[in-house]
Amino acid sequence: MHILLVEDNPVAAKSIELKLTAEGHNVFATELGEDAIELADLYDYDVVLLDLELADMTGLEVLRAIRLNKVRTPVIVVTATGDVDTKVKALSAGADDFITKPFHKAEMAARINAVVRRSRGHSQSIIRTGAIALNIDTRSAEVSGVPVHLTPSEYKVLELLSLRKNTVLTKEMCLNHLYNGLNEPEVKIIDVFVCKLRKKLAHATQGASAIETVWGGGYMLRDAPAQAQIPAEEQALAA
Repeated sequence: MHILLVEDNPVAAKSIELKLTAEGHNVFATELGEDAIELADLYDYDVVLLDLELADMTGLEVLRAIRLNKVRTPVIVVTATGDVDTKVKALSAGADDFITKPFHKAEMAARINAVVRRSRGHSQSIIRTGAIALNIDTRSAEVSGVPVHLTPSEYKVLELLSLRKNTVLTKEMCLNHLYNGLNEPEVKIIDVFVCKLRKKLAHATQGASAIETVWGGGYMLRDAPAQAQIPAEEQALAA
């Protein structure tokens, strides 16, 4: 997942970042509330982890500004203050969840997964699209009950497509989801990942693939895909 971490304590920020990257997430960290407001408005993050005590402004001010900008990205408040009044203010300002420091990394992972899947309209950790079942808790995929081995990049592409199925995703969005804007390769690498992913899914389903190419747009995972023709360049990659 693509996560924005807003934390002004460098030790805490690095600790959280290491825990999340070990889980396979892409994390961009900032210590300033003003930067967080701008980043949340510019980029399509899956979730924002927001500390309440920042150097330039309070986390509640950041939260209110994000919601005032009509940004719907789920926000999990992360703070050492666990009193009821603080929780009520945070939730009333638009927070989706609240976690108190110190916390176990398994709890944070579970809360992130729960908040993100609810924000995308999924009540369970397993997202089903036709014969495809993606488990965002175990970061694994099955097709018709048979496990499909995916590389980390292939999994991230399928996760993004599954969380936002029936929605067109541009190649640039996929690229940003994979590389977080850092050391990004050419956008054509997304075609390569999708081609390999299609090949694995088609092999497991004996020919069917739910990933549709949207001409001039990008890719989309459909519940009931149209019979879209795979572009010639992708056919060459698959050969």
